[in-house]
Amino acid sequence: MNVKDVPQDEKYFINTNIRDICYAVDEDGKYHQVASVGWKAKNEALALTWEHINEEAEAIKKEVLSQKKSPLAYYMHLRLCSVGLLAEYTGIPKRIIKKHLKPSGFKEAGHDCIAKYAQALHIDPSDFILEEMSDENSI
Repeated sequence: MNVKDVPQDEKYFINTNIRDICYAVDEDGKYHQVASVGWKAKNEALALTWEHINEEAEAIKKEVLSQKKSPLAYYMHLRLCSVGLLAEYTGIPKRIIKKHLKPSGFKEAGHDCIAKYAQALHIDPSDFILEEMSDENSI
């Protein structure tokens, strides 16, 4: 691919610092690293992936509203965060996080713990309240 042909489809990464490096040939036949903000095929794959993640999140949200899972499970899924990753971000042991994924365990979580979860998941602590979750505008 020539340097001038490196795709620059900014659908998802406009106004971000995210770039892919492509190797392209210049006019002299030498390879150079060229930053790309995306291309159509990648953007379509990302769109399908996020559509699937959001569908799964809606199913988890229904489980949260029916008291089968805690709000923490919903936001972890939406932010693509595993128990191990959340433990690293918050300093909360994995076993405690697993306990908080259940509604009964989550009710026992203290304000400091909830604040750590909210900060790590980039949400407001009030987003964990079930009444807030049932409001379509909150998510």
